[in-house]
Parts: sequence; C-alpha cells; structure tokens
Amino acid sequence: YRGRSDSCSRPGTKACREKLRREKLNDRFLDLSSVLEPGKPIKTDKPAILDDAMRVLNQLKNEAQELRETNEKLLEEIKSLKAEKTELREEKLVLKADKERMEQQLKASTIPPSGFMPAHPAAYQNKMPIYPSYGLIPMWHYLPPSARDTSRDHELRPPAA
Repeated sequence: YRGRSDSCSRPGTKACREKLRREKLNDRFLDLSSVLEPGKPIKTDKPAILDDAMRVLNQLKNEAQELRETNEKLLEEIKSLKAEKTELREEKLVLKADKERMEQQLKASTIPPSGFMPAHPAAYQNKMPIYPSYGLIPMWHYLPPSARDTSRDHELRPPAA
C-alpha cells in the first residue's frame, strides 16, 4: 500500500505507537475501499470511503429485507400448494372409490342370470340393413308422390282377405 518509514526513534515511545496505529488504520481504510468497489482505483479519502460503506450497507439491508419478504411469500405459497395437493389427493381417492363402485354396479347389472343363453340372431337381421329414418322400405322417399298417396287405396285396390 504505502511506503512506511520504520524509523521510529524509539519503538516503545507513545509517538511511535500512535504512528503504527494510524498506519494500521489507514491500511484498513484502503482494504475497505478495495472491497467496496473492486476493480476501481482505491480511494484514500476517508469520508468518501465511509460514505461508500454506508451506501453499500444500506443496499445490503434493503436487499436482505426484500429477500425476507420474498421468502415469507414463498413459504405461504408452499403452504397453500401443500394444502391444495392434499385436497386433490383426497378428491382423487373419492373419485377412485366412485369409479370402483360404478364399475361394480356395472358388472352386477350386466351379468346374465345363470343358465341364460342369448338367442341366436335371426337370419333376416344379417340380410338387409334397416335404417331408422327409412323404416322397412329403404327407398320410399324416391317414389313419386302419386305412388306414396294412400288416401284412395280402398277405391283402387280391393282389400286383401
């Protein structure tokens, strides 16, 4: 740091001790200046160094307070998320139980009685598809209106016996 003159007339004298104390204090100020603003030239002005130290300490206190507040918010959020997780687990268990109950009901309702043999499908079911909107005559809507009119059937055609 600075060049020291180690030439104290008598090392045990009060003046020599005071000089060593001042040099040690000045070295500590230089160390503080280098820590406060690394990479910048070291300041030798003691009030400026103290001002920088106060500014940095205030910044650090503010940052610490903000971090404490953020930490508290995160802890609250963790609590609420854990509570929500617990609720979701409980709801999941209820839904699983409902699903099991419904599956059991479905199995119970679809089991045929013992000795029950389903009827063999009739042959006509495999021959002609029946469309619900057409009835038994699939192409009836293509017939001309005169052929579809049944109001005069009793006059035109005799009843079948």
